[in-house]
Amino acid sequence: MSEPDAPVRPVAAALARYAGLAGAVLLTVAGWLGGALPDAPPRATFAALWHAPHGPVTLGCWLVGTVLLVGAWWSLRWGAPSGRWAYLTAGLWSLPLLAAPPLGSRDVYSYVCQGWTWTRGVSPYRVGVEAAGCPWTGSVSPIWRDTPAPYGPFFVLLAGLAVLAGGGLVGAIVLLRLVAVAGVLLAALCLPGLARAAGVPTRRAAWLVLACPLVGVHLVAGAHNDALALGLVLFGLLVLIRRPGKPRALVVAGVLLGLAVAVKATAVVVLPFAALAAVLGRYTWRALLRDGGRLAAVVLGTLVLLSLATGLGLGWVGGLGRSGDSQQWTSPPTAVGFVVDYAGELAGRHPHAVPVTRVVGLVLLAGLLVALWWWAWSALRSLNDARQRVARLTVARPRVALLGAGLALAATVLLAPVFHPWYAIWPLALLAVAVVSPARTAWFVAPSAVASLLTLPDGTNLARFTKAPGAVLMTVLVIVIVVAGIRAGPAPRWRSRPGRC
Repeated sequence: MSEPDAPVRPVAAALARYAGLAGAVLLTVAGWLGGALPDAPPRATFAALWHAPHGPVTLGCWLVGTVLLVGAWWSLRWGAPSGRWAYLTAGLWSLPLLAAPPLGSRDVYSYVCQGWTWTRGVSPYRVGVEAAGCPWTGSVSPIWRDTPAPYGPFFVLLAGLAVLAGGGLVGAIVLLRLVAVAGVLLAALCLPGLARAAGVPTRRAAWLVLACPLVGVHLVAGAHNDALALGLVLFGLLVLIRRPGKPRALVVAGVLLGLAVAVKATAVVVLPFAALAAVLGRYTWRALLRDGGRLAAVVLGTLVLLSLATGLGLGWVGGLGRSGDSQQWTSPPTAVGFVVDYAGELAGRHPHAVPVTRVVGLVLLAGLLVALWWWAWSALRSLNDARQRVARLTVARPRVALLGAGLALAATVLLAPVFHPWYAIWPLALLAVAVVSPARTAWFVAPSAVASLLTLPDGTNLARFTKAPGAVLMTVLVIVIVVAGIRAGPAPRWRSRPGRC
């Protein structure tokens, strides 16, 4: 095993590059054999069993391809040979996935039907796609056919335009994939600037984010709207970090962050930390209200303008509650609820604990988000009187804001009522540009690697088949983490030395 800061050997780098490429090709083959293709009459031939969605050929290609891709990414988790090498390799892996059908989920069909609903003058926040009469409802996952859209008005607008311009299901999917790819490219453009601002090598940050199998499978091939939302968030943060407190920068960043929230509500978690990045000069409450308040006003104005322009209002907020209709052990609060229910059934009772543990998780999340913001604010204020070189302070300020945002997203992903594998990309992107020590990246890289193994090409989540053992293992993991956190005691005070994260 190579050391964290040791140079990558050319042979190892070449092996990782082409192993990952082979994995991407196999995933594409698996996608065409049994991916999330539009519904079609089942084939009754014996040969069809070999390349059905859960047939041995399909699953074999998917398993081997996923292992190759995850293994290649993991082998260079301490950094690619160079930033240019990381970008070229990530792009190379994406090429075959661009030619694949939707992989890992059927959400893109929900996007299309929600866009179709809006083009017919019906609010997708009021009715499900089946009730709206979408002609492609059969391709939507059954659990989401009767639920209102949980996405913001900007994305519904984009989905509607994709339907109008695409001329049909395939054309709309192609356009939505182009939107997702544009989001990934936007994130790729922002990563070097964010990494340099926080003192993190670009070759490591770019590799951890862009070469992550979750990005290729779920953002590029799966066309998830997380790609666009994340790209807008990173762009907005980069503008704030480069030009904090400048009126034009606050307007531009506010519009970008407002658009991100109007795509997916997850971006809201980043806003309090974006306000910290917006402050110019010394960190005081007055400066925060001045610069952070201007930023918040632009974000709110963007949301109001989009709501009025699309005629959709804020109905999407109500749709967020229905995202918890899916119950999987991959969400720690849900897993704990499952275990409580299992224990209750052994005692002859039916506690129905999942709703309760989910509420507890949300309460803990709210408290943790406040604590993380206060930690970041206190750390930044402590830099006001630090007698250190200007270069060190220049690195420390953006690093605190980015690290706080990344930790807040990690807490959101872990404590939310539902977890899907692509959710892990959000904290991964922020933490990859904020955590300086390469030895400390494993705690957020390893979960992303595990999440890459949780889905099948047709969108089937393996958590469905491992409910009981998965819930028990997740609950044990939660207990271990809580006990370890209690033993570790309070977190050490922030230090602005460049070598510390």
